[in-house]
Amino acid sequence: MMKEPILINAPASKSLSHRTLIAAALANGVSEVSSALDSDDITRTRGCLTACGATIEKKDGVLVVTGMEDGPKGANADGKHKDEEPHELYMHESGTTCRLMTAVAAAGHGTFRVHGAPRMHERPMGELTGALTTLGSKFQYDGEKGFLPFFMTSRGYTKKSVDITLEESSQYLSGLLLGAPLAGHEITVNVTGNKAVSWPYVALTLRIMEDFKAEFEVQLKKNGKWQAVPWRSVKGVTPGKIRFVVQPSGYQPTNYRVEGDWSNASYFLAAGAVGRNPVLIKGLAADSLQGDRAIMDILSQMGASIQVTFDGILVVPAPLRGITVDMSRCPDLVPTVAAAAAFASTPTTIENVAHLRIKETDRLAACAEEVARTRTDTSIVGDSLIIRPGALPRGETIAFKTYNDHRMAMSMSLFSLAGMDVELDNPACVGKSFPGFWDEWKKITG
Repeated sequence: MMKEPILINAPASKSLSHRTLIAAALANGVSEVSSALDSDDITRTRGCLTACGATIEKKDGVLVVTGMEDGPKGANADGKHKDEEPHELYMHESGTTCRLMTAVAAAGHGTFRVHGAPRMHERPMGELTGALTTLGSKFQYDGEKGFLPFFMTSRGYTKKSVDITLEESSQYLSGLLLGAPLAGHEITVNVTGNKAVSWPYVALTLRIMEDFKAEFEVQLKKNGKWQAVPWRSVKGVTPGKIRFVVQPSGYQPTNYRVEGDWSNASYFLAAGAVGRNPVLIKGLAADSLQGDRAIMDILSQMGASIQVTFDGILVVPAPLRGITVDMSRCPDLVPTVAAAAAFASTPTTIENVAHLRIKETDRLAACAEEVARTRTDTSIVGDSLIIRPGALPRGETIAFKTYNDHRMAMSMSLFSLAGMDVELDNPACVGKSFPGFWDEWKKITG
């Protein structure tokens, strides 16, 4: 007889919370956003939106967003206040806030100072700032070109087309798409380069744009001609074969409820697979556009028993086996899968994850080093991480480094289910995306 499952409430989606608040803030009117995530990263996005002219107030658990009347405004937006101090866009360590809000602020007018924590200043932004320069913004860098901190003077999107690659992050494209409806004319965003990653995050952006009534069209090149296609039918990106045509429609105020987050639910889904008790996660949409919904398929391939029920997603413990899996579209899941792979009976190879090197930390190296503390053999070969399970050190205390990376802290916690005493150097870093993680995790560990 199956044990009674442990009930877990999934937190709100961080990706959708960012995008929903941005669209609401760009709409000229009042929107009510319910179930938005309350985390460090979302706090940074809210701060940037406020600096651009929006008002966001919490009333009875709902965020009431009064949008900007005429797009983001920085210092001297009207050209009559030359001595005004640049408006501060402080990103701390939120890469999502940085990439989305830099592009969105560039769609407005005025001068902004864009900066963050030291690690944020090490993460490349050159592809995005280059695209924004093409569109009319001017940049003055404090240090190395293409990196924070910098001053950005925006004049709106003044050109009719722009090229962007997804080599480093799909968030560059998402930022441009979110800003494009504010232009005074139609804008075509072309995807160039050699590699596309994280397409599902672009789909989330398009979903929010559609829900807030921004008008756009996705076109694919077929037989040398561009043809409009339903955006939900697009499953991948081939550079040079896809483009986005965005109309100057702006956004309309909308009341919106943010769905649960598959990324942060992944630790509990994995816990159900490797622990001793079934786990039932509530608040997840089984048909979600979130790319990290792939955790359900990945764990199933590894042998986990997963059921979609009326009450939520149920995971029942089962022996796991290793697999080979391309995780280019769901990079945030890599720490979870790397930890779960150490519980398997055979090796796992995680492929096409080079871009993990420019996350909150070098997450690829961090996963290899920290999982190896559990007597698991790990190696990095090109763009791949290989995990060869060993005999997990049950009954021992293992000290893991988090690198101040929320996903490392949460994923390494899975090893407590192998009978280890898990020690983390900075457990509080989970506040970046999931402040309530430890309260929920106590339900798992008892």
